[in-house]
Amino acid sequence: MLAITGKDSVVIDTRTLTEFATGDTYGIEMPNNLAEYKQGKNGNAVIAYNASGEQGVLTLKMIRGGADDKYLMARMQEFINDTPSFVVVSGEVIKRLGDGAGNITADLYQLSGGAFQKMPIIKENVEGDTDQATVTYTIIGNFKRILG
Repeated sequence: MLAITGKDSVVIDTRTLTEFATGDTYGIEMPNNLAEYKQGKNGNAVIAYNASGEQGVLTLKMIRGGADDKYLMARMQEFINDTPSFVVVSGEVIKRLGDGAGNITADLYQLSGGAFQKMPIIKENVEGDTDQATVTYTIIGNFKRILG
């Protein structure tokens, strides 16, 4: 088995983000269990679907002060200024996977019902750390994975 990857894309609302920083530029973490399991007496068990298992956290590491940073900050400000009228964040993350024979599989995570979970993470460093020119956004929402 061979997997070749590249040309990933991240879309928030209808905007394709392009101003990613260095290192891990985006990530999705699914912090909750999709199922709960309780062992019972005499080998019995109860398994239950946990809907919060579809809740995920999208982290975006962007160039600080760029157009994408300004867009995301404006969307976050909409949430802060008038939460009840906020239009929830939607989007998708697509990882393209090639098999070395020209065939492509798209690993798609669709985001719905999203909101900004935290204020952007920034830092300053007097020793030349390049992360001081980046900003990290955290968006929480429901995710669905489609592999095809």
